[in-house]
Amino acid sequence: MADFLLVHGAWHGGWCWRDVLPPLLAQGHRVHAVTLTGVGERAHLRSPDIMLETHIADVVHAIEMEEMQDLVLAVHSYAGMLGTAVADRMPARLRHLVYVDAVVPEPGESWSSTHAPATREARIAACEHSPDYSFPAPDPTVYGLSGAQHEWVARRQVPHPGHPYTQALQFDPRQVARVRRTFVDCHSPALPTIDVSRQRVRDPRFWQGAWAGGAGASVVELATGHDPMVSAPEQLARILLGCAA
Repeated sequence: MADFLLVHGAWHGGWCWRDVLPPLLAQGHRVHAVTLTGVGERAHLRSPDIMLETHIADVVHAIEMEEMQDLVLAVHSYAGMLGTAVADRMPARLRHLVYVDAVVPEPGESWSSTHAPATREARIAACEHSPDYSFPAPDPTVYGLSGAQHEWVARRQVPHPGHPYTQALQFDPRQVARVRRTFVDCHSPALPTIDVSRQRVRDPRFWQGAWAGGAGASVVELATGHDPMVSAPEQLARILLGCAA
């Protein structure tokens, strides 16, 4: 039996993992889907006081309160920042770190560092005009969703706290590389803001060679869009189960 902690990306909440949980639970694993401060069912807590460290603490405290050991930590999209931080600070607690179409930063980068200038400027401007310093969610069509799946996600997305978008993360890549890592590349359609990370995880020079070293890293391609927990939950669950082996 393994412990799984599932961490959603921006604008989402723990709700987005709904269809991934049953296949993991059916195999006898312990599974917890955390919701970050200010989004999902915790949207009422959204405020200008939410920082990148707030969300890192959400994940760390979930691990500690659930008493998780030998953990498969799956982080989606923006939460790649959080998974990287957790692996840096508590690598001994992790069995596997799974970047689900997620940001994979360089030390000193923010989530926004690899985004196109127009995207970055528009999101920061939206924050500055928001009373709680947040920026709105995109239409779920950019995740390749349509029909009932599109409507389900559109109803649940909320604005995302703005400070975590631009705050830098410092970490030691060699420490993170002590944990086995898998990058799930969701390429049909590929979300442009993840393109840099897709390239990095295929580059043996990334993190000055540490990404390919340490406990090892792999890339798995999944022919779906950016929200595979919604559009391809069974396939994603199989990948996560493989990471627990």
